[in-house]
Amino acid sequence: MLYSEERIFAEANYILEHHATVRETAKVMHTGKSTVHKDVTTRLRQIHPGLAGQVRKILNVNKAERHIRGGQATHDKYAAKRQSAGEAAQQA
Repeated sequence: MLYSEERIFAEANYILEHHATVRETAKVMHTGKSTVHKDVTTRLRQIHPGLAGQVRKILNVNKAERHIRGGQATHDKYAAKRQSAGEAAQQA
């Protein structure tokens, strides 16, 4: 098995086990997002179509939920700003 095939299977298995996003997988595997995306969408389909289908289902769920995660991240960001501003006002 080639190094790239080992990497592809490792990425695919990580996504399946952790229901991870491409971004999370890239961070853990120390590769780029584009590499992970290309690996699990195109290359994996050529070497293991069944596994590619399973990964595709998770990626579709992640894509459908990403607007929710983005909204939550923005909410958390401003909540942290409000909290730090409140703490600063109490100390003054």
